[in-house]
Amino acid sequence: MEKESYITIPHQITDKSFQIIQEEIEKIDPDYRFENPLQEAVIKRAIHTTADFDYLRNLKFTHNVLEKIKGVLMNRGVIYTDTTMALSGINKRRLDKLGVSYHCLIRDPRVITMAKEKGITRSMAAVEVAANDSRQKIFIVGNAPTALCKIIEMVNENQLETAAVIGVPVGFVEAAESKQALYKSNIPAIAALGRKGGSNLAAALINAVMYNMDIEKLGDEYGRHTKQ
Repeated sequence: MEKESYITIPHQITDKSFQIIQEEIEKIDPDYRFENPLQEAVIKRAIHTTADFDYLRNLKFTHNVLEKIKGVLMNRGVIYTDTTMALSGINKRRLDKLGVSYHCLIRDPRVITMAKEKGITRSMAAVEVAANDSRQKIFIVGNAPTALCKIIEMVNENQLETAAVIGVPVGFVEAAESKQALYKSNIPAIAALGRKGGSNLAAALINAVMYNMDIEKLGDEYGRHTKQ
């Protein structure tokens, strides 16, 4: 392509993407309505990251989860991810500015030892270790259904407190089942029902909340591109 024929300015590329997303939503379902501006921003970010409009229907929000996530972010809580890939995709400069801690324990010696001794996955052991952290927590799971199952199990047994869970593991073995269980639980959650998901989506979802915490007052960071 000739340089003059394509967009080279980053914010214009992003703006154009969100304009296209809104146009496609109107084609798919002209009557589709978001619950609120923040939910709209999060769902559109999911679509922007994956180019998959199934998230209009498959991405579920329970128990006032967006406000719960905002509460952790605004009160110097902590984020735990199941993979380094999910952690690498999160805007850590923004987290640092907010004073929010962030960890992936998958390579932590305590986790490795516990997993071997108990015969469980490291993702499960990481949840057990994180449970000892008394701060307000968000768990972000994009790859490991066993981590999601362990979170639900420990919460049900009063062994773990978590403010919110972003549960979007991708795959064919227990991925859909674990997300369905999260969706039906009493845990405030964003859950991507079905097999789809992934670490890139998990990171995009928490980033979307961070970028749009003041959306009611200031509007979407990138513009919501809805018809006036």
